[in-house]
Amino acid sequence: MSNKVTPRGAYPHTKRVGNFIFVSGTSSRRADNTIAGVNIIDEMGTKYLDIKEQTREVIKNIEKNLIKEGATLADVVDVTSFLVNMNDFAGYNEAYAEFFDKKTGPTRTTVAVHQLPHPDLVVEIKVMAYKSPS
Repeated sequence: MSNKVTPRGAYPHTKRVGNFIFVSGTSSRRADNTIAGVNIIDEMGTKYLDIKEQTREVIKNIEKNLIKEGATLADVVDVTSFLVNMNDFAGYNEAYAEFFDKKTGPTRTTVAVHQLPHPDLVVEIKVMAYKSPS
């Protein structure tokens, strides 16, 4: 089995244009197609979808894609986040702040969406990074 998460459609994870790196919308899906932040809480299969855990995993997945392009999270200049439920904003914001500083981090837009490509996903994030040549 591969350690690599592959796109679920006809698009690349990243696209480099000059010094800009665009990272496609990224979820907390793992290489084995499980989703981080999905916790079964009882014998009936009731799920708890953990926005903090999913947000952390999304950003780690973004970081892996940036590294392949010779960049890091420090090179991110703009973030667009998609939340299924704005009631999750506080938890998302808390986890996001573990990776990006309020004063020196990237610009950000967060929007609510009706749904994401899998019913267990509660957040998806896309970023743009700028990496000048070394």
